[in-house]
Amino acid sequence: MNPSLPLADTGTALGAAPVRAPVVDDKDLIRTAAKITREFNTARPAIYWSDLIASVVVGYGALAAAIFAPSTGWMIAAMIVSVLGLYRAGSFIHELTHIKHSAVPGFRFGWNALVGVPLLLPSFMYEGVHSLHHAKTRYGTSEDPEYLPLALMKPWTVPLFVLIAALGPIALLIRFAVLAPLSLVIPPLRRIVVERYSGLVINPDFRRRPAEGALKTQWIAQEIAASIWAIALIALVATGIVPLRAVLIFLGILSGSVVINQVRTLVAHLWENEGEPMSVTAQYLDSVNVPPPSTLPVLWAPVGLRYHALHHLLPGLPYHALGKAHRLLSEALPQESSFYRANHQSLSRLVHGLVRSTFGDRSTRN
Repeated sequence: MNPSLPLADTGTALGAAPVRAPVVDDKDLIRTAAKITREFNTARPAIYWSDLIASVVVGYGALAAAIFAPSTGWMIAAMIVSVLGLYRAGSFIHELTHIKHSAVPGFRFGWNALVGVPLLLPSFMYEGVHSLHHAKTRYGTSEDPEYLPLALMKPWTVPLFVLIAALGPIALLIRFAVLAPLSLVIPPLRRIVVERYSGLVINPDFRRRPAEGALKTQWIAQEIAASIWAIALIALVATGIVPLRAVLIFLGILSGSVVINQVRTLVAHLWENEGEPMSVTAQYLDSVNVPPPSTLPVLWAPVGLRYHALHHLLPGLPYHALGKAHRLLSEALPQESSFYRANHQSLSRLVHGLVRSTFGDRSTRN
C-alpha cells in the first residue's frame, strides 16, 4: 500500500467526464471504512470542550483587541485572528448535528451560549436541516437544502455566492431583531420566516417545515435569546452606550468568518450532480477531502471539515477521529480504490477547477 499516492488534480480532472449518477457502490470501500473506524465512533468530551473554549477565547480576545487597537494595522491583525478563532468555534455547529448529545453533555447549550446566540447563528438554524443533506435519497437533488449544481451554472454564480455571504451578518441581525418579533403578531410573516429564513441553506427552492418535539422547544428558546441579543445590540448603539465603531468591527469579523465558510462550501463538493439520486460512492466522489501534506485546511476547513468526503461516507464519526481514519484507510485500501479519487491538493486548485467548469460547454446543462 502506498499512502503517498498522488492526490487528484482538479484542473486535470475537469478535462474528463464529471462524476455523475449512476455510480456503482464500491462495496470494498464501504465495508473497509465501517470496519476500520468502528472503534472511533465515540465522541471525546474533553476534546470538544477544550477545542471550543480555546477557539472562543482566541476569537473574543482578538475581537476585544481589535476594538481597542491603538492603530489600524493592529486592528486589522487582531480582526484576522478573531475571524479565524470565531470561524473555528462556529464550525462546531456541524458537529452538533451529528454527535449524540448524551456523549458530550451540555455541549449544545454551551455552544449556543458561547457562540450560537452571540454570533446570531443558533443551532436550530442547522439542526433538522443538515441531516437532510445526508439523506441518501436527497443528496444532490432538488430536495437537498445544501446542494446546487454550481459547477454547471453560469460563471457569475461563483462570485455572487461569496458576495451574498458577506452580507450574512446584516441579514441575520434583521432576521432576529426585526422579523422574528414581528412574526409573533403577523402569522403569514411567521410562516415565511420559518420556511425561508430559519435554515443555513444554499438551495433557494428549499422550504423548511416547522419543528416538532424537542427541536421545537430548543428552537423557541434559542430564537428568543438571539432576538433579545440582536435588539439589545441595536439599542446599545442607538443610545450611544456601545460605539458604532465597535459594532462595525464585530460585524466585519462575523462577515469575514461567513465568507471563509462560504468559500469552504464552494469546494466541499464538486457540485456536478444534475438532480438525480446518487449512490453512497457517488456522493463520496462528489465530495472533497484535502488531507495532509496540505496545511492550510487547518484554518479554512477546521473541525474535521477537510475530510468532507470521508464525513459523507462515515457521518457518525466525530471530527477528532477523521484524520486517523483517513490515514488507516490509506494504508488498508489498494491504489485502485475509489477512496483516493476524493482526495484533492488545495483550496486554490479546487476553486480554479470550479471556476473553469462554469466556463465550460453548458449547451446541455441549461
